[in-house]
Amino acid sequence: MNIDIFNGDADGICALVQLRLAFPVDAQLVTGVKRDINLLSRVSAQPGDQLTVLDISLDTNRAALLECLQNQANILYVDHHFSGDIPEHPGLTCIINTDANVCTSLLINDYVNQRFSGWAVTGAFGDNLADSARLAAKPLQLSDSQLAQLQQLGICINYNAYGATLDDLHIAPGDLYQQLKVYPSPFDFIAEQGVLYQQLLAAYDDDMGRAQSIQPEYQNHQIAVFMLPDEKWARRVNGVWANKLTNQYPDRAHAVITHNNRGGYQISVRAPLNNKTGADELCNRFPEGGGRKAAAGINHLNAHQLTEFIDAFKLQYR
Repeated sequence: MNIDIFNGDADGICALVQLRLAFPVDAQLVTGVKRDINLLSRVSAQPGDQLTVLDISLDTNRAALLECLQNQANILYVDHHFSGDIPEHPGLTCIINTDANVCTSLLINDYVNQRFSGWAVTGAFGDNLADSARLAAKPLQLSDSQLAQLQQLGICINYNAYGATLDDLHIAPGDLYQQLKVYPSPFDFIAEQGVLYQQLLAAYDDDMGRAQSIQPEYQNHQIAVFMLPDEKWARRVNGVWANKLTNQYPDRAHAVITHNNRGGYQISVRAPLNNKTGADELCNRFPEGGGRKAAAGINHLNAHQLTEFIDAFKLQYR
């Protein structure tokens, strides 16, 4: 059996679109909301199963990965998050690069020999790697207008992944992937699925408009901390608004905090755009924290730990 396990954000989806356009197979899909990253634990691998794992931390999924390998599955693992020590096993092939300017879509772009680079560019834009996206787009010789289209599509796909549960999202990531996977070019999707795309774009604009009125709980020249209300729209913009703030204030680090359904907080952290370091280091200090150097998060922070987090955030980017 083929099983495709992927992050439900733009990077994970666009990586899988490229891979399956290049190497089509019938596969069981395992995905979820953006922060649902313990995905390998859902898989009961059997001998000979082929697992493809995209855009989720190996370190977070280590126990389940070792169990799948013990069950004699073959695994292709492609990612850019903190991995820790990578197991050596004949059934495991890893393509992992934690450079702050790399994402999984760009790694898959190289893996499939740039055959579907439009999707790699879209995924990189969705992961807020605008410079890397433009570099990958150079061979395509796109106009500024076309680049802007891919950027907006990537942002909308990424926006759709944020929420505490699938009920917060406009479309389940697995269903969105199914809509995208038949198009060799993202421009074909935009042209032929305009209604879906425009629905996502309108929802994004509406939610982001609400976020603009939120004032920071704390800010100085180095950092800003924002607390969003306990509402669906706030959970949907958690990450994409953090990206937008980072682009607006490239010398400042940002933390966007939302309430979760466990009585605590979910936090998105963005390092300064001009100093893409430390976000993973900060979040890894807390249970259920992780990510990459430029962008990381904490899935659940107990309410009494909020002051501790803000103090650690100040120290990280002083």
